[in-house]
Amino acid sequence: MKIFFLCTFSIFLLSAFEQAAASAHYDKILTHSRIRARDQGPNVCALQQVMGTKKKYFSTCRNWYQGAICGKKATVLYECCPGYMKMDGTRGCPAVAPIDHVYGTLGIVGATSTQEYSDISKLREEIEGRGSFTFFAPSNEAWEQLNSEIHRNLIDNVNIELYNALHHHMVNKRMLTKDLKNGMTLVSMYNDQKLLINHYPNGVVTVNCARIIHGNQIATNGVVHVVDRVLTAVGNTVQDFIEVEDDLSSLRAAAITSDVLDILGKPGHYTLFAPTNEAFERLPRGVLERIMGDKVASEALVKFHILNTLQCSEAITGGAVYETLEGNTVEIGCDGESLTVNGVKMVKRKDIVTSNGVIHLIDQVLIPDSAKQVIELGGAQQTTFTELVAQLGLTSSLRPEGQYTLLAPLNGAFSDDTLRMDQRLLRAILQNHIIKVKVGLNELYNGQELETIGGKLLRVFVYRTAVCIENSCMVRGSKEGRNGFIHIFRQIISPAEKTLHEMLKNDKRFSVFLSLVKAADLDDVLSRPGEWTLFVPTNDAFKGLTDDDKAILIRDKNALRNILLYHLIQGVFIGSGFEPGVTNILKTIQGGKLYLKTVNDTLLINELKSRESDLMATNGVIHVIDKLLYPADVPVGNDQLLTILKKLIKYIQIKFVRDSTFKEIPLTFYKINIIESNVKPIIRKEEPIIKTYTKIIDGRPVEVTEKKVTEERIIQGPEIKYTRITAGGSDNEENLKKLLEEEVTKVTKFIEGDGHLLEDEEIKRLLQGAGTEYTKVTKVIEGEPQIIEREIKEVHLEEAPVRRVPPRRTQGGAARRRTRLAHS
Repeated sequence: MKIFFLCTFSIFLLSAFEQAAASAHYDKILTHSRIRARDQGPNVCALQQVMGTKKKYFSTCRNWYQGAICGKKATVLYECCPGYMKMDGTRGCPAVAPIDHVYGTLGIVGATSTQEYSDISKLREEIEGRGSFTFFAPSNEAWEQLNSEIHRNLIDNVNIELYNALHHHMVNKRMLTKDLKNGMTLVSMYNDQKLLINHYPNGVVTVNCARIIHGNQIATNGVVHVVDRVLTAVGNTVQDFIEVEDDLSSLRAAAITSDVLDILGKPGHYTLFAPTNEAFERLPRGVLERIMGDKVASEALVKFHILNTLQCSEAITGGAVYETLEGNTVEIGCDGESLTVNGVKMVKRKDIVTSNGVIHLIDQVLIPDSAKQVIELGGAQQTTFTELVAQLGLTSSLRPEGQYTLLAPLNGAFSDDTLRMDQRLLRAILQNHIIKVKVGLNELYNGQELETIGGKLLRVFVYRTAVCIENSCMVRGSKEGRNGFIHIFRQIISPAEKTLHEMLKNDKRFSVFLSLVKAADLDDVLSRPGEWTLFVPTNDAFKGLTDDDKAILIRDKNALRNILLYHLIQGVFIGSGFEPGVTNILKTIQGGKLYLKTVNDTLLINELKSRESDLMATNGVIHVIDKLLYPADVPVGNDQLLTILKKLIKYIQIKFVRDSTFKEIPLTFYKINIIESNVKPIIRKEEPIIKTYTKIIDGRPVEVTEKKVTEERIIQGPEIKYTRITAGGSDNEENLKKLLEEEVTKVTKFIEGDGHLLEDEEIKRLLQGAGTEYTKVTKVIEGEPQIIEREIKEVHLEEAPVRRVPPRRTQGGAARRRTRLAHS
């Protein structure tokens, strides 16, 4: 608690600093250290030293609280803050260190080797003289750690090589740590070589990835910062290094194939974790060939090794997550002196500094999910599933060019009985966990149906804090691969095969409940398509119920319906879809409320435990209970019924209000009402075509007039409206579709009936001997149901013959012209 207070207090103090100092992380961390050590006297700073090493840090609150750096235990040291010194007989560090020129200051900060080399290389005169310098002085340990051959060459040629090397550590102006901004590039006093500055939020400041371990020692002609290593010259770009390094030829090939190599030649601040040739050789041959042959996968692989920020090894004092150019993240941490990537020690060589970044050589290839096949996405908790998929030959169904979604149960979901199943049955179960299309988590929605490679349809249920498919809900860990997604599930998914009614009928445990459902005329509800949640009491819930009691219940059908429909909710609610420990209030079809929550993976309904939950049906889900449910706020007005209910229900007090009655619940809550509009045909006629010609009929010429009429009838309808009553029920799309098809058929038959389509004049012509032939074209137009009927009527009228026949006389009337039907 004391540590927490100190950290909080120090942050409060720092918030009062001016904005200009806001980015000086080194100075903030130094202030923290002073606050932690205030009990030791004035100007004392608290540091942490990694046990077993000489590495010391002004620590962040996180490292201080953990008592560790890079996973290693750290001891606390108290030293004079930079610029101060001890006095005999006094607490703390009350004295200010003397201010001297840069050469003398090197001795004050203990960089005696650098001071000595400045003397023998003839640099001393310069740094004792006039000017304003910044000297990044290697510590004595830094010189000792320098490669022995390089060190020897410098000492053997002090006037040129050593002089130039020391000049490379100098800048021709004073730069305090607050002036050293992250990403800044300074120009050294040797040949204008670049010095890359990084200033990290944890207070670490680096120069070409060398860490400043003692900063801001003011001199009369500048400032001295002690660094933990001898600075090396900055090479060219990251691209240049890859192109010339023999041990990176495999990475070079992948970077060229994927067009990523050119990116690393551009200005930036990159960190490349470069796999060596040996790392590539460790990959399975088939995996490497597949990735290298796929430009998208190879690009993802190379970019997954690149950060868009420069991370020197000395700046990493604990684990942190960084985004790669590929888009996903990696965790970079440390374990003692070693860097780790995703928790694994794999860095062989650190801090190869270039003009646009830093390179760390690693001995493993990092493969991002986006470059993996979907079956390769399975983690340690899904090995049973992925191994079974391979063993049962289903991997051949997952083509690299295809798109799939794997619904992978956790290892614990596979019981011994499941694993001992006949392989054909087990294969069918696994097929139910492979979807034909690629569906991400954010593409799933409630009511969605997904088709498996086995031909089954799986339903999706989306709740406030869970996404479930059939009886199983997802856990965290969805991943996207090259050819699909993988989602992780708690249980094996079991597609529904039967309706609620069929499930009750086939399970003897529910025989009493089912008989009551039938007596209440509710069995049809449980048979029809829909989305229901049904809480089913077992026969144990009806112990003590006599035949006479049952008869009384059945006789009062309205009361029975109220009791049974209190067990029914519209919608499918999976027990594992509820947020643990949170009460969910759901309205029943009866109108009362049920209170559901899950505790320790057990579903509670009105505080009653479900003995078995999530039994999936094609039209809902069943949760098994061993008590009859009753709405506590509904009174009973009948003595006999009250006696029966008290036998069955002992966990609540049932109200009694004499002569009170149950409300009537019409069965319309699940029915679809169809309202049909009148069918009014719209008739369009074209102008008639009349042709006259002479035909020889029975050996004599006859003049014939032919009239051709084209008529279109557009039948609009039938107009179908469907309404769902508010008490419950679901929109039955299949029933609706069927009804529409039936009504269209009726209209077609109506048109194809007798001569109601003929006008009066046409009937007269028929009676006079005219003939009519029909050509019908009937089709259904998508969208609004319409039938277009096109009728072509050819009417042949026979006129008087060319040679007149003497008329026959009839009694009481004049001669009449006879009209005959001409057959063409």
